Amino acid sequence: MLAILAPLLVFGLVIFVHELGHFLAAKAVGVYAPRFSIGFGPALWRRRRGETEYVLALLPLGGYVRMASRHDETAAFLEGGSEEQSGLKAGDPGYDPGAMIPFGPRPVPEHRWFESKPLPARLFILLAGVSMNAILALVVAIGLSLHFGRVVVPTRVVGAVRVPVEAPSLKALLPGDTILRVNGDTVADWSDIIGDIGKSQRQVTFTTQHGDVVVPLTDQVTPATVANAIDYRVAPVMDSIIAGGPAALGGMQPGDSIVAIDGEAMPGFAELVARVSAAANVPLVVQVSRGGRLLDLRITPRPTPVTDPVTGAVDTVGRIGVAQRELVRRVPLSAAQAVSNGTRATWAMGGAVVGTVHDLMTRKVSVTELGGPIAITRASVQAARSGMESLFYLIALLSINVAVLNLLPIPILDGGQIVMNVIETAKGSPFSARTRENILRVGLLAIALLFAIVMFNDTKAWLGRFFS
Repeated sequence: MLAILAPLLVFGLVIFVHELGHFLAAKAVGVYAPRFSIGFGPALWRRRRGETEYVLALLPLGGYVRMASRHDETAAFLEGGSEEQSGLKAGDPGYDPGAMIPFGPRPVPEHRWFESKPLPARLFILLAGVSMNAILALVVAIGLSLHFGRVVVPTRVVGAVRVPVEAPSLKALLPGDTILRVNGDTVADWSDIIGDIGKSQRQVTFTTQHGDVVVPLTDQVTPATVANAIDYRVAPVMDSIIAGGPAALGGMQPGDSIVAIDGEAMPGFAELVARVSAAANVPLVVQVSRGGRLLDLRITPRPTPVTDPVTGAVDTVGRIGVAQRELVRRVPLSAAQAVSNGTRATWAMGGAVVGTVHDLMTRKVSVTELGGPIAITRASVQAARSGMESLFYLIALLSINVAVLNLLPIPILDGGQIVMNVIETAKGSPFSARTRENILRVGLLAIALLFAIVMFNDTKAWLGRFFS
């Protein structure tokens, strides 16, 4: 049931809100909208209310609002047919002699066609979908902030530093350093540190008990690069032990605190990871504290291939199969603070999507990393299992993705339609039917190619998990 309901909630809500935006905007400016559909293809359920038919279709890969239009026969093919060509005839099921086409014989009044509206009204309709998606993401983010509060990591102590080749100055920031200020602003916890790094412009200046560490920012070294290169120190207390792993086989239990390895003190989890990583297949004497007693356990780290998050290189390191006890807490927020926090979170999500699109276009990110319906379905189920916070965060993230991606100037997407309408208004006449058809065919080809790529990635990932 979870595998069915979670994707339906995530997909359905995001698609419904997007199409509802177009629908309400069309109604507001008087454009005739005979069909509101969630999904494409054959209808599983349909019901007409007033002048609009509401449809649930077989393929849940999107949705559409069919608006009366004379100039988009290619789009009409995807949207159940144009008004004139798909109209019902007397004796057909659902035929209404008092209704407008396609449900009856009455013609659509001239002022009800999409093309009859001035450019501002058409842009209002085209932008309404992405606007509603942005509003949904904002409302969800604010609601999550108000209900769950803000996650705070109550420490300023550096745990690990992964120095990128492009930012050698980060070497001066050492594990165990306490960050007092970032760019001159006093910080109270790790959340403040990450927030101030994100606002940096030309450089990031860390002030520690030893002095200042200045990290210049470039095209290769961004605030995100710096933030991802440092971790906070977490006490080496084990939250969970993987069954059958080296730690479990050696007698380690949840709640154990690792004091030392081969006599070397372990002040934090980062130091523990570094020591274990360098000892693949090497027996270690791990001293743990359990219930006020010190115990010596013999554990041999298992060789495991991992990818360096900074360089992308694959290396074989030691792992013992433990998870740390996270150092986080929740801070309740007032309504005003929740609005501010939710707005920042939504803006950050949108910026991340824009950054990913930029990286795809500049080939910094491969298309092999894109996911499609299967990936989103898996993410929905995993989020639902993790709790309502994760599930609604995924809804907000997917909604802002839809908002940003629909603004790309690709024919058939909202952004492409906006560009076409602006150009037609500037030239004083619509494109010819042949030109418009060719433009939309290019858009269809681009969307089909993108769909093929993400489905290939999804299938490849699924097969990889299945055979592993």
